[in-house]
Amino acid sequence: MTKKPFRLTPYQVQFLLVVGFATVGYAIYLRYLGIENSQVGLACDAGLQTLICKARSVSTVLFKNSVFGIVALVVATLNLMRPSIVLLTVGIIAAGLGIVLYNVVLSGLAIGLLILGFARPAPATA
Repeated sequence: MTKKPFRLTPYQVQFLLVVGFATVGYAIYLRYLGIENSQVGLACDAGLQTLICKARSVSTVLFKNSVFGIVALVVATLNLMRPSIVLLTVGIIAAGLGIVLYNVVLSGLAIGLLILGFARPAPATA
């Protein structure tokens, strides 16, 4: 029994594009309007309890502990061994957040592994 190589359908590619752009867009919004904005930082440090302050504090804890990069690297390694659309989606989300939110080294390596997951031997021709 031969196994079919992992190939994405056009709908899956479109889904991954939407997920990737939405993830990177939210990460850019969070970084530049939530984390690096001094007015928001002062308000959140003074005790303001809004959604942006909660997202700021959660993302700060996560990127200080390199969670985005580690998750992206683990998922990309799993995707390299057994590719699937679910692992690819989670890997793109974690790597996109990690690239924008200061976990560049591990997330960059994970993106390389995600790309390498598409490098499979061509099927033999008769």
